Amino acid sequence: MADILHTIADQQGRRNRRVGASFGLFALAMVGLAFASVPLYQLFCQVTGFGGTTQVATESPKGVIAREMKVRFDATVANDLPWTVKPAAAITDNIGAVDTVNYIATNYSDKPITGQAIFNVSPENAGVYFNKIECFCFTEQTLQPGETVEMPIVFFVDPELDQNRELNTIKEITLSYTFYASDNGES
Repeated sequence: MADILHTIADQQGRRNRRVGASFGLFALAMVGLAFASVPLYQLFCQVTGFGGTTQVATESPKGVIAREMKVRFDATVANDLPWTVKPAAAITDNIGAVDTVNYIATNYSDKPITGQAIFNVSPENAGVYFNKIECFCFTEQTLQPGETVEMPIVFFVDPELDQNRELNTIKEITLSYTFYASDNGES
């Protein structure tokens, strides 16, 4: 009888260890997924344009079409960044044309400040068609005390937008930037 009880206890102990190991592996997988989720989400947004994420291009490969699109520009500055940022004036041009605009930023502090900008396009489903060739947002920007700089954006709207029936009525796209102090702090 003692042998049977001992065997049952051994089997129960093995099951408990398997369940414990399974939960441990599950917890490790969840932690790994949590760390991987941000880069995976960014990759997903870049590929699909989800959430108004724009595309990066080297040139306008598809030419220009007769349909016009107005592009508005917007800027928001985080409270902890002592800058003012004036967005570029809205422009209207044919879809596919490459345009250059400038944001103007001024550092009102008495020390060098490094900032970064994150962007978004609305309507969100137009983000996949908004292509930036050059943008100040690709790198951090350091402004010296009292310095004012022009920050260029070279972009185009992909003519394939015209083939998307959901966007047939869209006549305006807004490119928004939120500026915030960089984690790298002062330079």
